[in-house]
Amino acid sequence: MISRRQALRTGAGLAAAATLGAPAILHAQTKTLKITTWGGKWGDIMKSTVLPAFEKEFKCTVQADQAFPFVPKLQASPRNDPIYDVLHTNSNEQWSSLSEGLVMPKITAKEVPNVASVYPYAVSDKIVGVTIFTSAIGLGFRTDKGLAKPTSWKDLADPKLAGARGGYVIPVNSLGQAHLMMLGKVYGKGLTDLDAAYKALEALKPIKLVDFTGQMEKMLLSAEVSMGVIHDSGVYRYEGTNAQPVDFASPSEGVLALEQVLNVTPGSKVKELAFGYIDYMLRPDVQKLLAEAVWYSPANRTVKLDPKYDEKLLTTEAKVATLIQPDWKWYNSRKEDIDARVTKILRG
Repeated sequence: MISRRQALRTGAGLAAAATLGAPAILHAQTKTLKITTWGGKWGDIMKSTVLPAFEKEFKCTVQADQAFPFVPKLQASPRNDPIYDVLHTNSNEQWSSLSEGLVMPKITAKEVPNVASVYPYAVSDKIVGVTIFTSAIGLGFRTDKGLAKPTSWKDLADPKLAGARGGYVIPVNSLGQAHLMMLGKVYGKGLTDLDAAYKALEALKPIKLVDFTGQMEKMLLSAEVSMGVIHDSGVYRYEGTNAQPVDFASPSEGVLALEQVLNVTPGSKVKELAFGYIDYMLRPDVQKLLAEAVWYSPANRTVKLDPKYDEKLLTTEAKVATLIQPDWKWYNSRKEDIDARVTKILRG
């Protein structure tokens, strides 16, 4: 028989042990996945639907950073304890991140089973990580300005569009950089023909320049420009939401790929969870939900979209064959010189 004092000591000891043990058990049950993700409608759906469902299934917490730019933050964080476990960016930044050892070079079906179901472009030699969605970069235009639907990238240079055509501040925007390479292909020997690209860029002046695609969307919707370089989803997502006469055209020379790419940081302490997240984002149901919400073309070739989306998005082998993937490794290695040259051209 134990005394009351002994019982109190024993109870206090058990309580202390439970208190000490609790955090370890709680930590094991609630791993935290740190990711980047876009804002806008994409971000709204991610935070309201996609991420809560992932947290519930994987019994974890997701910390999502929507405050672009992401790469400088990753660069500043410790390699063995990075600020992100999964980096969501476009291809140009995935390549620059790889050059610094900040992300993995490839994501395969071994780590992410759904990679086995993606279109070849999603894991091509032009991709670091894996593409979960793509958009076609082409020409957005007003249908109320007496313009014929553009059929070539050369149509942007039509003299009638002087001062009413739109492009990007090339040093800061990957669509502008992709368009510069396309000018090399259309007017010269290929995507790497910078001399032809610079000459063609000069011929586009005067041109209204913006930093981000959201600004281009606003310029087209407000008729500040009559034609501009933009990705298809930046036009299609406004269908049925306003009466603005804006449409998208895929030039005959091909459309450039604007890829949404996910990758894992080598120093992540929750790599298994990070791979699980990428696999989740490639699931047909998740792909369908996001594709139809923001008009992104799904990378998983088994996804079946509703007819109005299927008609316009890149959802067949034949359609994805029109995609041109720039060599971002090549471009990034020359970016400093290119930036200086295009800045001189467009300010001159």
